[in-house]
This record gives sequence, C-alpha cells and structure tokens, in this order.
Amino acid sequence: MVKVKDKVPSKELRDRLGIDDIILVLLQDRLRWYGQVMQKEDSDWVNKCMEYEVEGSRPRGRRKRTWKEVVQKDCQAHKVNMEDAMHRGWMMIRIGE
Repeated sequence: MVKVKDKVPSKELRDRLGIDDIILVLLQDRLRWYGQVMQKEDSDWVNKCMEYEVEGSRPRGRRKRTWKEVVQKDCQAHKVNMEDAMHRGWMMIRIGE
C-alpha cells in the first residue's frame, strides 16, 4: 500500500501498475483519430470541418492552435509521417519506443 506521505514519484507508480503516461496515451489517441479522419472521403463532413475557417475577428493574444497543427507537431516530434497514422497498429511500436 502506498500513501501520499511516502512521496513515491508518479513514474514509479505508473511502472508498478503497468499504466502508460497520460501524454503518450493522448498522443496515440490523437494520431489514431487522425488516421481515421484521413481514411474518410474528401466529401465527408469530418474532412470539411478540418478545413473550415471561421470568419470574423479574434480576441487579442496568441491564437489557439488547431487540432491539425497539434497532430503535425506530434508527428514531427516523434519522426512519424502523416501517412503512417492511416495504418493500424504502427503507433504502439513506433511511439512506445
């Protein structure tokens, strides 16, 4: 039994429990979803939503990143081609390393 006062690092707890890091899980889910979207036809509403540009002015400050920009950054960080996301099963091998 582990208690808070034991001050065990979360990485050690994740290793003991066999749980992946949440950042890795989110990355895999994001790329898996991207692969599913890319397999859709160009006329599908999901693809139309990806390319949709909102008109009007934005509030001041840094602009929000789009989902597509985040996926591109993930692919660059892990040296993955955008086309790789379309193939099932490649993520666990390449990203989990």
